[in-house]
Amino acid sequence: MFLLYEYDIFWAFLIISSLIPILAFLISGILAPISKGPEKLSSYESGIEPIGDAWLQFRIRYYMFALIFVVFDVETVFLYPWAMSFDVLGVSVFLEAFLFVLILIVGSVYAWRKGALEWS
Repeated sequence: MFLLYEYDIFWAFLIISSLIPILAFLISGILAPISKGPEKLSSYESGIEPIGDAWLQFRIRYYMFALIFVVFDVETVFLYPWAMSFDVLGVSVFLEAFLFVLILIVGSVYAWRKGALEWS
């Protein structure tokens, strides 16, 4: 027999945490003032009248550097707990962490060889 009643607190938390954002959106939709006009539809540029088009196209290089930064930032998030408990975990976890770092290094070398890290 399954003891599902042990999960009552989980279901209550799930329902409450789902209802709070839904209620927040509903209440803000009801109470928010509705005013449409040319001033509301213009882009905001620190109080200065916007000049030209608001649509700018960024070079893909910015996104590539940001993506590589995020990958290595997440790598440190994964490796820090491993490094703190290295003596307890053993050799098998060391090999898994080594494989994880090796895959990231291979990906970095691939991006470097393809010229994704060239700024010019």
